[in-house]
Amino acid sequence: MNIPNNLKYTESHEWLRIEGDEAYVGITEFAATHLGDIVFIEIETEGENLDKGESFGTIEAVKTVSDSYMPVGGEVIEVNQAIIDDPALVNKDCFGDGWLIKIKMNNPADADALLDATAYAEIAKD
Repeated sequence: MNIPNNLKYTESHEWLRIEGDEAYVGITEFAATHLGDIVFIEIETEGENLDKGESFGTIEAVKTVSDSYMPVGGEVIEVNQAIIDDPALVNKDCFGDGWLIKIKMNNPADADALLDATAYAEIAKD
């Protein structure tokens, strides 16, 4: 399983790629694989300031619907239109073009409390 070292992770299988005080958020390969074929993504939180752990949207796969949660508090400043148009992009490239949202973090230091790749690998064991 691919677990990039340059990202931070949550126990609920979201990843965070930090760029200054902004960050990209997506779901991990583990989550995408376990969800199966993703057919619909709904994210209606653009412009909202959400707390860590709050749901920012839902991902619908063939057999289930799953919430996606904020890894840190912040404002949702962009939704990836590409995954709205083609939800399967998350299955194909979850760490690249399949990112879900871009946020402006309320406190970038909050990311220090997230898991690194090694710690996440322990959680993502099958």
